[in-house]
Amino acid sequence: MKRPDAPFRKTSFPSAAMRTERHADGSLWVTPELALADYRPNLPQELAARAAAHPQKTYLAERRGGAEAPWYLASYGEVDQQSRAVAAWLLARGIPAGRSLLILSGNSVMHAVFKYGAMAARLPACPVSVNYALMGGDYGRLKHVIEMVRPAVVFAEQTPAFRAALESVDFGDAALVTDDPSLIAVTQGSGPVVATASVLATPAGTDVDASIASIDPDEASLYMLTSGSTSLPKAVIQTQRMIASNLAQGRQVLGDTAGWSDVMLDWLPWSHVSGAFTKMGTLTSGGTLYIDGGKPLPSMFAESLRNLKEIAPKFYVNVPFGYSMLADALDKDEELRQRFFGNLQLALYGGAGLPQALYNRFQQLAVDTVGERVFFTTGYGATETASGCMAIYFPTEEVGIGLPMPGLTLKLVPDGDRYEVRLKGPMITPGYLGHGEKNRAIFDEDGFWRTGDAAQLHDPADIGKGLKFAGRLAEEFKLSNGTWVAAGRLRASLVEAFAPLLGDFVICGENRERLTALTWPKTPVDDTLRTELSRRLGAFNVGRGASERVEALMLLAEPPRADAHELSDKGTINQRVTLLRRAADVERLESGQPDPRIVLPS
Repeated sequence: MKRPDAPFRKTSFPSAAMRTERHADGSLWVTPELALADYRPNLPQELAARAAAHPQKTYLAERRGGAEAPWYLASYGEVDQQSRAVAAWLLARGIPAGRSLLILSGNSVMHAVFKYGAMAARLPACPVSVNYALMGGDYGRLKHVIEMVRPAVVFAEQTPAFRAALESVDFGDAALVTDDPSLIAVTQGSGPVVATASVLATPAGTDVDASIASIDPDEASLYMLTSGSTSLPKAVIQTQRMIASNLAQGRQVLGDTAGWSDVMLDWLPWSHVSGAFTKMGTLTSGGTLYIDGGKPLPSMFAESLRNLKEIAPKFYVNVPFGYSMLADALDKDEELRQRFFGNLQLALYGGAGLPQALYNRFQQLAVDTVGERVFFTTGYGATETASGCMAIYFPTEEVGIGLPMPGLTLKLVPDGDRYEVRLKGPMITPGYLGHGEKNRAIFDEDGFWRTGDAAQLHDPADIGKGLKFAGRLAEEFKLSNGTWVAAGRLRASLVEAFAPLLGDFVICGENRERLTALTWPKTPVDDTLRTELSRRLGAFNVGRGASERVEALMLLAEPPRADAHELSDKGTINQRVTLLRRAADVERLESGQPDPRIVLPS
């Protein structure tokens, strides 16, 4: 599909002018000319200020009791008062340094209350993916996290959902806070089980005020877990300065266009930085966030669509797979199209690259509905940067990772036809919990964090056109003949070439003679589809060398499974886990034996 030719809806972005310095080692340092605006490096103070300014305004809204339940509206005043009660309860326990609060709950008002309460009590909070507890098995990842962060308190809001994990896992002496303690079988030697309502009834006095006022902006405030794509997850130390400076970046660059002071709707999990950013960004902008209980999964997306018809935000965030599902739904539902595009000012994608064909399709739907294109932005960031610290906030129709936002300096280190990405700014982590002196190794001699990612300039002669992602260095491998393969970049090229017929890809070939890939068809497989895929694979390989030429595809029927850790909470594929779990499919693909699931290039 060609790009539609229509004007963009009006945006209000600040200048994206950059200062660039070429250093003797060949590295390029890129810094925004615009300075980072002032910010308050203390979120409990921010919450108190918002509650004082407009106590009755809704901050968070959720459906309690299922997708058909009415919205429960929690005001700024209510969230502030309840988080102060949590802080008072935590302070009264006299929790020693080195311990934490583990949050084992999905997105909810109470999740936010306990996180802000822990911040106010200066107790680091660690939100954990609910999959660690709901998928059963040996709870290996949950046990690993407990050992890392040593929780003094575990908050698991929905008792029935987490009962099995709470009764099976050894939390040591940690107090368990949950809705209905009567459902939990207390074991000998374990900590107390306390009702959430009992914690919220704790009176908050001047001790809470004193604790909030004494917060050191550079002390550990959150432990955010990495995805653990190649190993068990690490706990990234996030400070109040990190979080607040990153929120200030986003607000300064995107806030006016996105309307963060208005109404938001978002499903992204708060155990990951993108979702957590939306929750806290809404706070610092004084807006209202409706918590979407749906997800871009076949069994859960209908709830998101119902919510979009009702809420119709100015700003919409999703992963590329979610945009693909949304485009399919918009094609079929005129009411949804009118509601969604009627109010939309800015769309953001993250987690993976957006295929150009999907971008064009989405824009055509917008033009057909409202006569204008909608500005798409994305950026670049990681758990180690609080959230996205680069963004597209300049005129472009190319997908990519944008340019640094105010407060960040980007260092591009030459690496063949691309650059290694390194970053410096107040939003960068001091390191990983428990890594001690090893944390020094994640920074280079100039104090830049080594991201492990690579990028390319859209236009080598004009930095202002931004950068595009060029692979994760940790995902690179060698074929048996010693040829290096940039698997991340190759995967992105395949997604683009086969859209919209195939979804994601897992690249195979490490220490083997040739490259192949596992993939998932988006429509039923028949001879017509096979013929088209074979044609596209042949066309894809034209002019490509051994490091990019894919010799065969295997079409998998079983989708990536979240309960097997193949699929992250954000909907992205864990390449390493998938290769291990589907080793038999990889062997079959590599063997060259006939298989109806295998497509060869024509």
